[in-house]
Amino acid sequence: MRTTPPRVAVVTGAASGIGLATTLRLLADGWAVLLADRNAANGAAALEAAADLGHEAATAFTTCDVATEADVEAAVDLAVSRFGRLDCIVNNAGVGGAFGAISTIEQSDWDYTFAVMARGVFLGIKHAVRAFEQAGEGGAIVNVASVAGLSGGAGPQAYSAAKAAVISLTQTTAVELAPQRIRVNAVAPGPVLTPLLARTEDRVQDMRDILETTQPWPDPGRPEDVAAVIAFLAGPDAGFVTGETIAVDGGQTAAGPAVVMERLVHPRARGLTGVSHGSTGLPTTVHRRPPA
Repeated sequence: MRTTPPRVAVVTGAASGIGLATTLRLLADGWAVLLADRNAANGAAALEAAADLGHEAATAFTTCDVATEADVEAAVDLAVSRFGRLDCIVNNAGVGGAFGAISTIEQSDWDYTFAVMARGVFLGIKHAVRAFEQAGEGGAIVNVASVAGLSGGAGPQAYSAAKAAVISLTQTTAVELAPQRIRVNAVAPGPVLTPLLARTEDRVQDMRDILETTQPWPDPGRPEDVAAVIAFLAGPDAGFVTGETIAVDGGQTAAGPAVVMERLVHPRARGLTGVSHGSTGLPTTVHRRPPA
């Protein structure tokens, strides 16, 4: 009896947070997944978690810096060679990026933020589309944006601007690629309990306390909540959906996310300038601190 091969996805930033939750959700839905992440140690742990759930044969990992075109191209090529096809790319990799007053942010930190979060999405789209075009069967692209890209005051300047670029790129490429049956959509998470936003148990509790009083929905967002929407957009049930950005934020966009984000910036961080490298394994760099 002939069996249909599983659908295949590349997930960037797959080793933690939303990326890991998306990987596990797609695997549970019967996909094969190529995990691409800069953090090799987290990648090994993610593969182990997938294997523990019985998905060892449906996963592979590659170290990938999404700001580097050769890395992204190699990840897409590996997915096709390992699993025989590509049906979806989830452009999820991100970092906290540059922070601080606009007059104090270093140009190099601004450029780094855009390299990971805007250029990385562009490169993911570019090389996934090449694979889709070669196969001639269409495909799906899901970009992870943020509520910070939907309005002012919902995140640091560089992060917000980069996520707004992701939303715009989602719309423009959706129009361009629709004739080839390639769908392009995005999700815009609000504050979610991931290592990018809450690295310590104290910080997790801080977030829970804040969200209980400022977020319309009573429960904090989880990576699995975002992963469920990504899985929908990646799959055939979203076959007539393209060019959309879906907020997954517990109603924060409706309420005004700036109110929430203002309280999520810990008072100890105010007045600092630097750059956050997220869960890449690189430490946060602080260039300037407030006067004593």
